[in-house]
Amino acid sequence: MDFFETINSAIKSAMLAKDKVRLQALRGIKKEFIEAKTAPGANGELSDDAAMKILVKMAKQRSESAEIYRSQNRPDLAETEEAEMAVIKEYLPQPLNADELDAALSEIIAKVGASSAADMGKVMGVATKQLAGRADGKAISAAVRRLLS
Repeated sequence: MDFFETINSAIKSAMLAKDKVRLQALRGIKKEFIEAKTAPGANGELSDDAAMKILVKMAKQRSESAEIYRSQNRPDLAETEEAEMAVIKEYLPQPLNADELDAALSEIIAKVGASSAADMGKVMGVATKQLAGRADGKAISAAVRRLLS
């Protein structure tokens, strides 16, 4: 079962449970998936990789929105964003901790043959694709910079 079908069945479950926050988050995910499927040049299909990118983007947006709402003293709106972010994160793979990230990046560095900070671009290209959804781009960049220096 692909992401789209999983989200559809989760929407039905949320409706039956009358869980408004979960339902709102899942409908938002479905909306993004449909938009990606019907975008020009998208051939009506949505790969799991593309769906993962959408989910990562949505989680990041919710996180940033919650941060802004907290800074503007709107905890009610921040809590809603955080609740939606929690629902979205249920469909993302577990994030890597620092040790796992370093180990994965060390393998990528060895595979690419990088030896200095000048090779950071090559490593980042491979790392961001392989670790999509499991590590933040800023964390990957900082770890690569540390490992190559």
